[in-house]
Amino acid sequence: MNRILSPAMITALVAGFGLAACSGGPPRMPRAQIERALAGAPGAAQPSKVVAAEIAFARAAREDGQWTAFREFAADGAMIHGRGGLVEAKPWLAAQDDPARAVQWTPLAVWMSCDGRTAISQGKFADPDGDWGYYATVWEQQGDRTYRYVYDTAAPDAVLTARETRDAPEEPEDADIIVVEAIPMVHGMVADCARGDNRPTAAPLAAGQPGAKLSRDGTLAWSATHVEDGRRVFRSQLWQDGAWQEALDFEVSADGAYVRP
Repeated sequence: MNRILSPAMITALVAGFGLAACSGGPPRMPRAQIERALAGAPGAAQPSKVVAAEIAFARAAREDGQWTAFREFAADGAMIHGRGGLVEAKPWLAAQDDPARAVQWTPLAVWMSCDGRTAISQGKFADPDGDWGYYATVWEQQGDRTYRYVYDTAAPDAVLTARETRDAPEEPEDADIIVVEAIPMVHGMVADCARGDNRPTAAPLAAGQPGAKLSRDGTLAWSATHVEDGRRVFRSQLWQDGAWQEALDFEVSADGAYVRP
């Protein structure tokens, strides 16, 4: 099932979570209040909840500090995939000091298991040096119904940097323009639920990749591999229409650049 969060829906999310076009906007909505606001939405799998988590995460990075936010939003055992390979997030983050200015980012697409407990997001980011790129994050719903990331990777993209730099309007240095203007829509893809004869078979990805993971309901599969030559390879599949469909493929070259599909 494909869902698109329209500009109006994004605007509602941005307004509801206290985002503004400058760092002096209204205070953040408490997370419990966000959960209550979304609790009445139909169906267990709601990509908008992951978009909400992304927006809150990005705002926390700007307001509280980049690595402070990464610590706050990490699940136990979460992994960050960088040039040196996969590292456990919380011990690594404990040794990091927040940079003076945080990376900004915004989601572009979300793939979600039928039960809504596991999701993959892809989006684009801008760092303080003016480089743009893409990221991939895996989210899991926790016991308190909030989402925390269990995997994260990102890489700069020269083509995106050139395009965004060329098209960027003149704005104050601290403006949060990426959040409000860079999302014409967010695509949400939800796996089919396992009912009757429509039950997922073993995912080809899970069978072919050591360490591949399945969502609890078996409708979303993903794997992250650090290749010997230094490449980072992320693969994922979604159960739809009685078959496993490709979800997000994300690859980073050995020299740390995003590999365009």
